[in-house]
Amino acid sequence: MKQKLLAISLAFILTFGLVASVSAQSYSFSLDKEVVDVYWNSDGTLALNYQFTFSNQPGAQPIDFVDVGMPNGDFDISTATADVNGNPVSVSQSDYQGSGSGFAVVMGSQAISAGASGTVRVYVGRITGVLYPDTSDSNYASGEFAPTYFGSQYVVGKTDMTVTFHLPPGVKPEEPRWHTPPADFPSEPQTGLDANGRVTYTWNNTNANAYSSYNFGASFPKSYIPDSAIVQTNSLEVIFGLILGLFSFVAGSLPCLIFAALFFGIPILGVIQGQRRKLQYIPPRIGIEGHGIKRGLTAVESAMLMEQPLDKVMTMILFGVIKKGAASVVSRDPLKVQATEPPPDGLHDYEMDFLNAFKEDNPKTRQSLLQEMMVKLIRSVTEKMKGFSRKETQDYYKSIMEQAWSQVEAAATPEVKSQKFDENLEWTMLDKDYDDRTRRVFTGPIYAPLWWGRYDPAYRTLPSAPAPVSTSPASGQAPTFSAPRLPGSDFAASVVGGVQTFSQKVIGDVSSFTSKVTNVTNPPPKPSASSYRGGGGGGCACACAGCACACAGGGR
Repeated sequence: MKQKLLAISLAFILTFGLVASVSAQSYSFSLDKEVVDVYWNSDGTLALNYQFTFSNQPGAQPIDFVDVGMPNGDFDISTATADVNGNPVSVSQSDYQGSGSGFAVVMGSQAISAGASGTVRVYVGRITGVLYPDTSDSNYASGEFAPTYFGSQYVVGKTDMTVTFHLPPGVKPEEPRWHTPPADFPSEPQTGLDANGRVTYTWNNTNANAYSSYNFGASFPKSYIPDSAIVQTNSLEVIFGLILGLFSFVAGSLPCLIFAALFFGIPILGVIQGQRRKLQYIPPRIGIEGHGIKRGLTAVESAMLMEQPLDKVMTMILFGVIKKGAASVVSRDPLKVQATEPPPDGLHDYEMDFLNAFKEDNPKTRQSLLQEMMVKLIRSVTEKMKGFSRKETQDYYKSIMEQAWSQVEAAATPEVKSQKFDENLEWTMLDKDYDDRTRRVFTGPIYAPLWWGRYDPAYRTLPSAPAPVSTSPASGQAPTFSAPRLPGSDFAASVVGGVQTFSQKVIGDVSSFTSKVTNVTNPPPKPSASSYRGGGGGGCACACAGCACACAGGGR
């Protein structure tokens, strides 16, 4: 009898344990890779193409549904399709368990079992109500999108996430602007053209996670879409949204508080980035990034590519026109430059624009013309860089700069050092440490270049040093110089002082001058009324206006 009771008890325990084990099973998976293509179409609608690569954890429940959140409820479910490893499966709104709007991919016989992996593809052809006016530019429309995300209790590991915006057909590469991306993603997207010739912005983070909401945005001229596609907001809606946001805060939703902190923190970071961006006058999306080095740029053009301070760039131009005999400095304070008439052959367009600017006596007019010169020069460099790698090209010209300095530093005599510096002056100025390096190199006596008197009037009256009889390397003699022999420290101070003269006497505040140029050549990303609502994805419809919706786009 006791043995029978023991057997029954053991059977009960085993059965109960098995049931408990089954009931304890839950979803647990890693999203190894997520690729999202976001198509902003010419009719103002949005189309989405998702590719999820899941790895189900050992002992976890099979992945039998995948919830896909939508930006809003205005999506056409009849345009939604899905497949698992290439095998079609159905979609269902009634089976959706995520927050806000969306639908579920019903995996059926294609469910991903414990310990297995699979790729789920989802396409949605039509979503409306996703574009808003850009409040910073009335000629632009703005849209933002956050890929669907999943409950943190279900997800393990990291995700290689790629999000690509395909902008409306016809938009030119220099027209659109991206919004400030999530902190974990590169500050500038990779730009390019898709197979249909549409401009693309691509953000990638190999160390993302599948349970966070990452918000991406872009603005583009609204002329490429119908006016009727742009959602118009009014003040009552904004006020109502703020009230709902306050209610959510009071409700004590911790995720919402976190995202609210982001709501206030992101604008502050945006201001900081905006100040830094004022000095970034070359568009980061310099054409369509390609491969290879763009050779043949001048030192000035290379300086623009490296985004050297504009006062330094203009000093390089000044040295260039003086060396070519196209101008001379009449006075240093204030700086007055007299052009040679007629100008010599071989001047670059930016050098001619530079000389024309200094023909104006009115400081404001001259400053305006110099800004226009810089805009033209930046656009010229941008055009030349199309199809070439910006980074490879920058590295190439940095190597030229280092070679130039090496020749100067290796010179054994003041004469040879003077000659090498004369030949490489503009290239040495590419060095960010140019000021200090010049002072370090020129410590002993130096022969000023032949043209130096045209740059610094104070040197015109100094006696010339005796000229060596030959410039032939075979004779062992130094190059011919007829300009004054000067203390190296004085010469270095005069060279370095040229940049200071420009910033103090010609263009004023460098940051202010540069920002006026960047407003034309590289306008900062401009958030719009859709920055914290409408345009976002992820399937959230929570009531905390501006907190980016702290709810999971996909429940599982």
